[in-house]
Amino acid sequence: MSESVQEKLFGMEPEKGRWMLVVLGMVINLCLGSIYSWSVFVKPLTEYFTGTLGQQVTASDILLPFSVFLAFFAIAMPFTGKYIEQYGPRNVTIVGGVLTGLGWLLASFANSVPMLYVMYGIIGGIGVGIAYGVPVAVSARWFPDRRGLAVGLTVLGFGFSALITANLAGYFIGAYGVMNTFRIFGVVMIILTILLAMPLKFPKTGWKPSGWTPPAPVAGQHITLEFNRSQMLKTSSFYALWACYFIGCLAGLMAISIAKPVGTDVGIETGLATMLVGFFAVFNGGGRPVFGALTDKFTPRNAAMVSFVLIALASLLMWQVQSVLVYIIAFAVLWGCLGGWLAIAPTTTGSYFGTGDYPRCYGVVFLAYGAGAIAGPQLAGFIKTSTGSYMGVFPYVLALAAIGIVIAFTMLKPPQVPRKN
Repeated sequence: MSESVQEKLFGMEPEKGRWMLVVLGMVINLCLGSIYSWSVFVKPLTEYFTGTLGQQVTASDILLPFSVFLAFFAIAMPFTGKYIEQYGPRNVTIVGGVLTGLGWLLASFANSVPMLYVMYGIIGGIGVGIAYGVPVAVSARWFPDRRGLAVGLTVLGFGFSALITANLAGYFIGAYGVMNTFRIFGVVMIILTILLAMPLKFPKTGWKPSGWTPPAPVAGQHITLEFNRSQMLKTSSFYALWACYFIGCLAGLMAISIAKPVGTDVGIETGLATMLVGFFAVFNGGGRPVFGALTDKFTPRNAAMVSFVLIALASLLMWQVQSVLVYIIAFAVLWGCLGGWLAIAPTTTGSYFGTGDYPRCYGVVFLAYGAGAIAGPQLAGFIKTSTGSYMGVFPYVLALAAIGIVIAFTMLKPPQVPRKN
Protein backbone atom coordinates (compact mmCIF):
# COMPACT_ATOMS: atom_id res chain seq x y z
CA MET A 1 0.00 0.00 0.00
CA SER A 2 1.36 3.37 -0.90
CA GLU A 3 2.53 5.95 1.55
CA SER A 4 -0.19 8.40 0.47
CA VAL A 5 -2.99 6.33 2.05
CA GLN A 6 -1.07 5.53 5.23
CA GLU A 7 -2.08 7.80 8.12
CA LYS A 8 0.58 9.87 9.81
CA LEU A 9 2.32 8.75 12.98
CA PHE A 10 2.60 11.31 15.76
CA GLY A 11 1.88 14.01 13.19
CA MET A 12 4.82 12.91 11.03
CA GLU A 13 5.27 10.89 7.88
CA PRO A 14 5.41 7.17 8.74
CA GLU A 15 9.11 6.92 7.82
CA LYS A 16 9.89 9.37 10.63
CA GLY A 17 7.05 8.70 13.05
CA ARG A 18 7.82 4.98 13.25
CA TRP A 19 10.96 5.80 15.25
CA MET A 20 8.71 7.00 18.06
CA LEU A 21 7.21 3.51 18.20
CA VAL A 22 10.72 2.14 18.74
CA VAL A 23 11.23 4.60 21.61
CA LEU A 24 7.89 3.63 23.17
CA GLY A 25 8.79 -0.07 22.86
CA MET A 26 12.16 0.58 24.46
CA VAL A 27 10.56 2.30 27.48
CA ILE A 28 7.89 -0.41 27.82
CA ASN A 29 10.63 -3.04 27.89
CA LEU A 30 12.55 -0.96 30.40
CA CYS A 31 9.52 -1.20 32.73
CA LEU A 32 9.09 -4.93 32.11
CA GLY A 33 12.80 -5.56 32.66
CA SER A 34 12.69 -4.33 36.28
CA ILE A 35 12.86 -8.04 37.21
CA TYR A 36 16.61 -7.71 36.57
CA SER A 37 16.92 -5.56 39.69
CA TRP A 38 15.87 -8.51 41.88
CA SER A 39 19.26 -8.91 43.56
CA VAL A 40 18.68 -5.52 45.24
CA PHE A 41 15.62 -7.02 46.97
CA VAL A 42 17.30 -10.21 48.22
CA LYS A 43 18.80 -8.93 51.47
CA PRO A 44 15.93 -6.59 52.46
CA LEU A 45 13.39 -9.37 51.85
CA THR A 46 15.45 -11.83 53.89
CA GLU A 47 15.59 -9.33 56.75
CA TYR A 48 11.87 -8.61 56.44
CA PHE A 49 10.78 -12.24 56.63
CA THR A 50 13.29 -13.25 59.32
CA GLY A 51 13.33 -10.08 61.41
CA THR A 52 9.89 -8.52 61.04
CA LEU A 53 7.81 -11.68 60.54
CA GLY A 54 10.03 -14.09 62.46
CA GLN A 55 10.11 -16.70 59.68
CA GLN A 56 12.98 -18.97 58.73
CA VAL A 57 13.99 -18.35 55.11
CA THR A 58 17.03 -19.36 53.07
CA ALA A 59 18.81 -17.81 50.12
CA SER A 60 17.07 -20.32 47.84
CA ASP A 61 13.68 -19.23 49.19
CA ILE A 62 14.30 -15.58 48.34
CA LEU A 63 15.80 -16.34 44.93
CA LEU A 64 12.93 -18.62 43.89
CA PRO A 65 10.42 -15.80 43.10
CA PHE A 66 12.96 -14.52 40.56
CA SER A 67 13.15 -17.99 39.00
CA VAL A 68 9.37 -18.47 39.01
CA PHE A 69 8.88 -15.05 37.41
CA LEU A 70 11.28 -15.79 34.56
CA ALA A 71 9.94 -19.32 34.08
CA PHE A 72 6.35 -18.09 33.65
CA PHE A 73 7.65 -15.30 31.42
CA ALA A 74 9.17 -17.96 29.16
CA ILE A 75 6.08 -20.20 29.30
CA ALA A 76 3.59 -17.41 28.55
CA MET A 77 5.44 -15.84 25.63
CA PRO A 78 4.85 -18.61 23.02
CA PHE A 79 1.08 -18.39 23.56
CA THR A 80 0.82 -14.66 22.91
CA GLY A 81 1.53 -14.47 19.16
CA LYS A 82 -1.93 -15.20 17.79
CA TYR A 83 -3.58 -12.80 20.26
CA ILE A 84 -1.45 -9.88 19.07
CA GLU A 85 -3.04 -10.29 15.63
CA GLN A 86 -6.51 -10.89 17.05
CA TYR A 87 -6.74 -8.08 19.61
CA GLY A 88 -4.04 -5.68 18.44
CA PRO A 89 -0.72 -4.63 19.99
CA ARG A 90 -2.23 -1.88 22.17
CA ASN A 91 -4.67 -4.16 24.01
CA VAL A 92 -2.24 -7.04 24.48
CA THR A 93 0.44 -4.71 25.86
CA ILE A 94 -2.03 -3.16 28.30
CA VAL A 95 -3.12 -6.59 29.56
CA GLY A 96 0.49 -7.70 30.01
CA GLY A 97 1.57 -4.44 31.63
CA VAL A 98 -1.34 -4.40 34.08
CA LEU A 99 -0.68 -8.02 35.07
CA THR A 100 3.02 -7.24 35.58
CA GLY A 101 2.19 -4.23 37.74
CA LEU A 102 -0.34 -6.27 39.72
CA GLY A 103 2.35 -8.86 40.35
CA TRP A 104 4.53 -6.21 41.97
CA LEU A 105 1.62 -4.61 43.79
CA LEU A 106 0.18 -7.84 45.21
CA ALA A 107 3.67 -8.96 46.25
CA SER A 108 3.72 -6.05 48.70
CA PHE A 109 1.00 -7.79 50.73
CA ALA A 110 2.80 -11.15 50.89
CA ASN A 111 3.18 -12.43 54.45
CA SER A 112 5.12 -15.52 53.40
CA VAL A 113 7.65 -16.44 50.73
CA PRO A 114 5.20 -18.85 48.97
CA MET A 115 2.84 -15.90 48.52
CA LEU A 116 5.67 -14.12 46.71
CA TYR A 117 5.95 -17.07 44.33
CA VAL A 118 2.33 -16.68 43.33
CA MET A 119 1.81 -12.91 43.44
CA TYR A 120 5.15 -11.80 42.05
CA GLY A 121 6.43 -14.89 40.26
CA ILE A 122 3.36 -16.30 38.53
CA ILE A 123 1.20 -13.20 37.99
CA GLY A 124 4.08 -10.84 37.20
CA GLY A 125 5.87 -13.41 35.05
CA ILE A 126 2.80 -14.12 32.93
CA GLY A 127 2.32 -10.37 32.50
CA VAL A 128 5.83 -9.89 31.11
CA GLY A 129 5.41 -12.97 28.91
CA ILE A 130 2.28 -11.42 27.39
CA ALA A 131 3.72 -7.95 26.83
CA TYR A 132 7.39 -8.60 25.99
CA GLY A 133 7.01 -9.64 22.35
CA VAL A 134 4.49 -6.96 21.35
CA PRO A 135 6.80 -3.93 20.94
CA VAL A 136 9.24 -6.22 19.10
CA ALA A 137 6.50 -7.28 16.65
CA VAL A 138 5.48 -3.65 16.12
CA SER A 139 9.05 -2.56 15.37
CA ALA A 140 9.59 -5.51 13.02
CA ARG A 141 6.48 -4.63 11.01
CA TRP A 142 7.29 -0.93 10.69
CA PHE A 143 10.96 -1.52 9.75
CA PRO A 144 11.22 -4.05 6.92
CA ASP A 145 14.22 -2.02 5.75
CA ARG A 146 16.03 -1.87 9.13
CA ARG A 147 14.51 -4.73 11.07
CA GLY A 148 17.62 -5.76 12.98
CA LEU A 149 18.37 -2.23 14.16
CA ALA A 150 14.78 -1.48 15.16
CA VAL A 151 14.26 -4.75 17.02
CA GLY A 152 17.67 -4.47 18.69
CA LEU A 153 16.88 -1.00 19.98
CA THR A 154 13.45 -2.10 21.19
CA VAL A 155 14.76 -4.98 23.33
CA LEU A 156 17.64 -2.81 24.53
CA GLY A 157 15.25 -1.36 27.11
CA PHE A 158 14.82 -4.74 28.81
CA GLY A 159 18.56 -5.23 29.13
CA PHE A 160 19.24 -1.70 30.34
CA SER A 161 16.35 -1.74 32.82
CA ALA A 162 18.41 -2.53 35.91
CA LEU A 163 20.56 0.54 35.24
CA ILE A 164 17.57 2.63 36.32
CA THR A 165 15.32 0.32 38.32
CA ALA A 166 18.05 -1.11 40.59
CA ASN A 167 19.05 2.35 41.78
CA LEU A 168 15.42 3.41 42.18
CA ALA A 169 14.72 0.23 44.15
CA GLY A 170 17.74 0.82 46.38
CA TYR A 171 16.59 4.39 47.10
CA PHE A 172 12.96 3.48 47.79
CA ILE A 173 13.90 0.50 49.99
CA GLY A 174 16.10 2.76 52.09
CA ALA A 175 13.47 5.49 52.32
CA TYR A 176 10.17 3.57 52.53
CA GLY A 177 10.94 -0.10 53.14
CA VAL A 178 10.95 -3.12 50.85
CA MET A 179 7.18 -3.78 50.75
CA ASN A 180 6.33 -0.16 50.01
CA THR A 181 8.86 -0.33 47.19
CA PHE A 182 6.90 -3.21 45.66
CA ARG A 183 3.77 -1.03 45.84
CA ILE A 184 5.48 1.95 44.21
CA PHE A 185 6.87 -0.18 41.39
CA GLY A 186 3.51 -1.85 40.81
CA VAL A 187 1.45 1.34 40.61
CA VAL A 188 3.97 3.18 38.42
CA MET A 189 4.29 0.19 36.07
CA ILE A 190 0.52 -0.06 35.55
CA ILE A 191 0.19 3.65 34.79
CA LEU A 192 3.22 3.82 32.50
CA THR A 193 2.47 0.73 30.43
CA ILE A 194 -1.14 1.80 29.82
CA LEU A 195 -0.04 5.25 28.66
CA LEU A 196 2.87 3.99 26.56
CA ALA A 197 0.76 1.27 24.91
CA MET A 198 -1.92 3.62 23.60
CA PRO A 199 -0.13 4.63 20.35
CA LEU A 200 1.03 1.09 19.46
CA LYS A 201 -0.33 -0.25 16.16
CA PHE A 202 0.75 -2.19 13.10
CA PRO A 203 1.08 -0.60 9.64
CA LYS A 204 -1.61 -1.38 7.10
CA THR A 205 -1.11 -4.54 5.10
CA GLY A 206 1.43 -4.08 2.34
CA TRP A 207 2.93 -0.86 3.69
CA LYS A 208 6.58 -0.23 3.02
CA PRO A 209 8.81 2.81 3.48
CA SER A 210 8.66 5.30 0.65
CA GLY A 211 11.31 4.60 -1.99
CA TRP A 212 12.33 1.24 -0.48
CA THR A 213 12.12 -2.05 -2.32
CA PRO A 214 13.09 -5.43 -0.85
CA PRO A 215 16.62 -6.39 -1.97
CA ALA A 216 16.97 -9.21 -4.47
CA PRO A 217 18.86 -12.33 -3.31
CA VAL A 218 22.60 -12.16 -3.93
CA ALA A 219 24.10 -14.90 -6.11
CA GLY A 220 25.69 -17.56 -3.95
CA GLN A 221 24.02 -16.29 -0.79
CA HIS A 222 23.01 -18.94 1.76
CA ILE A 223 19.30 -19.68 1.44
CA THR A 224 17.48 -20.15 4.74
CA LEU A 225 15.43 -23.33 4.85
CA GLU A 226 11.82 -23.17 6.04
CA PHE A 227 10.94 -25.53 8.90
CA ASN A 228 7.71 -25.80 10.80
CA ARG A 229 7.90 -26.49 14.51
CA SER A 230 7.49 -30.27 14.26
CA GLN A 231 10.23 -30.45 11.62
CA MET A 232 12.54 -28.27 13.74
CA LEU A 233 12.09 -30.59 16.71
CA LYS A 234 13.47 -33.49 14.64
CA THR A 235 16.83 -31.79 14.01
CA SER A 236 19.99 -32.03 16.08
CA SER A 237 20.54 -28.32 15.41
CA PHE A 238 17.50 -27.46 17.54
CA TYR A 239 18.74 -29.48 20.52
CA ALA A 240 22.21 -27.99 20.23
CA LEU A 241 20.77 -24.48 20.13
CA TRP A 242 18.44 -25.23 23.06
CA ALA A 243 21.27 -26.66 25.19
CA CYS A 244 23.60 -23.75 24.42
CA TYR A 245 20.85 -21.20 25.13
CA PHE A 246 20.11 -22.94 28.43
CA ILE A 247 23.74 -22.81 29.56
CA GLY A 248 24.12 -19.15 28.52
CA CYS A 249 20.93 -18.17 30.36
CA LEU A 250 21.76 -20.23 33.45
CA ALA A 251 25.09 -18.43 33.84
CA GLY A 252 23.67 -14.98 33.12
CA LEU A 253 20.51 -15.23 35.22
CA MET A 254 22.49 -16.70 38.09
CA ALA A 255 24.80 -13.67 37.93
CA ILE A 256 21.83 -11.28 37.84
CA SER A 257 20.12 -12.90 40.82
CA ILE A 258 23.18 -12.73 43.11
CA ALA A 259 25.02 -9.68 41.77
CA LYS A 260 24.49 -7.47 44.82
CA PRO A 261 25.08 -10.04 47.62
CA VAL A 262 28.26 -11.31 45.95
CA GLY A 263 29.45 -7.71 45.66
CA THR A 264 28.99 -7.15 49.39
CA ASP A 265 30.70 -10.49 50.08
CA VAL A 266 33.87 -9.32 48.31
CA GLY A 267 33.90 -6.12 50.35
CA ILE A 268 31.88 -3.60 48.36
CA GLU A 269 29.74 -1.17 50.34
CA THR A 270 25.98 -1.81 50.00
CA GLY A 271 25.15 1.43 48.19
CA LEU A 272 27.95 0.94 45.66
CA ALA A 273 26.90 -2.69 45.13
CA THR A 274 23.42 -1.44 44.20
CA MET A 275 24.90 1.08 41.77
CA LEU A 276 27.02 -1.66 40.19
CA VAL A 277 23.87 -3.65 39.38
CA GLY A 278 22.92 -0.70 37.18
CA PHE A 279 26.42 -0.64 35.71
CA PHE A 280 26.17 -4.33 34.81
CA ALA A 281 22.85 -3.63 33.09
CA VAL A 282 24.74 -1.54 30.53
CA PHE A 283 26.61 -4.70 29.52
CA ASN A 284 23.39 -6.72 29.49
CA GLY A 285 21.85 -4.25 27.07
CA GLY A 286 25.02 -3.75 25.04
CA GLY A 287 25.60 -7.49 24.68
CA ARG A 288 22.52 -7.79 22.47
CA PRO A 289 23.62 -5.73 19.46
CA VAL A 290 27.25 -6.84 19.85
CA PHE A 291 26.50 -10.57 19.79
CA GLY A 292 23.75 -10.05 17.23
CA ALA A 293 26.35 -8.56 14.90
CA LEU A 294 28.80 -11.38 15.72
CA THR A 295 26.12 -13.94 14.87
CA ASP A 296 25.43 -12.31 11.52
CA LYS A 297 29.09 -11.88 10.62
CA PHE A 298 30.80 -14.97 12.05
CA THR A 299 27.98 -17.59 12.20
CA PRO A 300 25.95 -18.68 15.25
CA ARG A 301 28.44 -21.40 16.16
CA ASN A 302 31.36 -19.00 16.46
CA ALA A 303 29.31 -16.40 18.34
CA ALA A 304 28.21 -19.10 20.80
CA MET A 305 31.78 -20.27 21.33
CA VAL A 306 32.97 -16.71 21.99
CA SER A 307 30.21 -16.37 24.59
CA PHE A 308 31.14 -19.61 26.35
CA VAL A 309 34.85 -18.78 26.39
CA LEU A 310 34.01 -15.45 28.07
CA ILE A 311 31.68 -17.14 30.58
CA ALA A 312 34.38 -19.71 31.38
CA LEU A 313 37.05 -17.05 31.91
CA ALA A 314 34.77 -14.94 34.11
CA SER A 315 33.84 -17.97 36.23
CA LEU A 316 37.47 -19.07 36.55
CA LEU A 317 38.45 -15.60 37.74
CA MET A 318 35.67 -15.45 40.34
CA TRP A 319 36.55 -18.93 41.57
CA GLN A 320 40.27 -18.29 41.94
CA VAL A 321 40.64 -14.53 42.58
CA GLN A 322 37.94 -12.98 44.76
CA SER A 323 38.58 -9.26 44.63
CA VAL A 324 36.53 -6.16 43.89
CA LEU A 325 38.13 -5.62 40.47
CA VAL A 326 37.66 -9.26 39.44
CA TYR A 327 34.04 -9.14 40.64
CA ILE A 328 33.29 -6.08 38.50
CA ILE A 329 34.95 -7.54 35.40
CA ALA A 330 33.48 -11.03 35.81
CA PHE A 331 29.91 -9.91 36.44
CA ALA A 332 30.03 -7.38 33.60
CA VAL A 333 31.03 -10.26 31.31
CA LEU A 334 28.34 -12.61 32.65
CA TRP A 335 25.60 -9.99 32.31
CA GLY A 336 26.87 -9.11 28.82
CA CYS A 337 26.84 -12.74 27.70
CA LEU A 338 23.25 -13.16 28.89
CA GLY A 339 22.29 -10.17 26.76
CA GLY A 340 24.27 -11.78 23.96
CA TRP A 341 22.27 -14.99 24.13
CA LEU A 342 19.04 -13.00 23.87
CA ALA A 343 20.35 -11.95 20.44
CA ILE A 344 22.16 -15.15 19.39
CA ALA A 345 19.19 -17.47 19.99
CA PRO A 346 16.44 -15.57 18.12
CA THR A 347 18.81 -14.74 15.26
CA THR A 348 19.91 -18.36 14.98
CA THR A 349 16.32 -19.61 15.06
CA GLY A 350 15.44 -17.46 12.06
CA SER A 351 18.69 -18.26 10.26
CA TYR A 352 18.48 -22.03 10.74
CA PHE A 353 14.73 -22.68 10.63
CA GLY A 354 13.29 -19.78 8.62
CA THR A 355 10.53 -17.30 9.43
CA GLY A 356 7.42 -19.07 8.14
CA ASP A 357 6.69 -20.64 11.57
CA TYR A 358 9.04 -18.41 13.53
CA PRO A 359 6.76 -17.46 16.49
CA ARG A 360 6.07 -21.10 17.35
CA CYS A 361 9.65 -22.19 16.66
CA TYR A 362 11.26 -19.50 18.80
CA GLY A 363 8.63 -20.03 21.49
CA VAL A 364 10.00 -23.55 22.00
CA VAL A 365 13.61 -22.37 21.85
CA PHE A 366 12.81 -19.64 24.39
CA LEU A 367 11.81 -22.27 26.94
CA ALA A 368 15.57 -22.71 27.45
CA TYR A 369 15.53 -19.22 28.98
CA GLY A 370 12.84 -20.35 31.43
CA ALA A 371 14.79 -23.48 32.32
CA GLY A 372 17.91 -21.37 32.91
CA ALA A 373 15.84 -18.99 35.04
CA ILE A 374 14.94 -21.85 37.36
CA ALA A 375 18.29 -23.65 37.39
CA GLY A 376 20.67 -20.69 37.69
CA PRO A 377 19.33 -18.88 40.76
CA GLN A 378 18.39 -22.14 42.46
CA LEU A 379 21.90 -23.51 41.96
CA ALA A 380 23.24 -20.33 43.54
CA GLY A 381 20.78 -20.50 46.43
CA PHE A 382 21.48 -24.18 47.11
CA ILE A 383 25.24 -23.63 47.21
CA LYS A 384 24.85 -20.54 49.41
CA THR A 385 22.69 -22.51 51.85
CA SER A 386 25.03 -25.53 51.79
CA THR A 387 28.38 -23.74 52.03
CA GLY A 388 27.56 -20.28 53.39
CA SER A 389 29.02 -18.63 50.27
CA TYR A 390 28.03 -18.02 46.67
CA MET A 391 31.59 -18.62 45.44
CA GLY A 392 31.04 -22.35 45.03
CA VAL A 393 28.72 -21.58 42.09
CA PHE A 394 31.51 -20.63 39.74
CA PRO A 395 33.26 -24.02 39.27
CA TYR A 396 29.91 -25.43 38.12
CA VAL A 397 29.38 -22.58 35.67
CA LEU A 398 32.94 -23.06 34.38
CA ALA A 399 32.21 -26.74 33.73
CA LEU A 400 28.92 -25.96 31.98
CA ALA A 401 30.64 -23.37 29.77
CA ALA A 402 33.19 -26.03 28.74
CA ILE A 403 30.31 -28.35 27.84
CA GLY A 404 28.74 -25.49 25.88
CA ILE A 405 31.92 -25.02 23.85
CA VAL A 406 31.89 -28.70 22.90
CA ILE A 407 28.20 -28.68 21.96
CA ALA A 408 28.53 -25.50 19.90
CA PHE A 409 31.63 -26.73 18.07
CA THR A 410 30.29 -30.19 17.22
CA MET A 411 26.51 -29.72 16.80
CA LEU A 412 25.53 -26.06 16.33
CA LYS A 413 25.32 -25.91 12.53
CA PRO A 414 22.62 -25.36 9.90
CA PRO A 415 20.16 -28.26 9.68
CA GLN A 416 19.59 -30.41 6.63
CA VAL A 417 16.61 -29.99 4.33
CA PRO A 418 13.46 -30.79 6.32
CA ARG A 419 11.40 -33.80 5.38
CA LYS A 420 7.87 -33.14 4.17
CA ASN A 421 5.22 -34.04 6.75
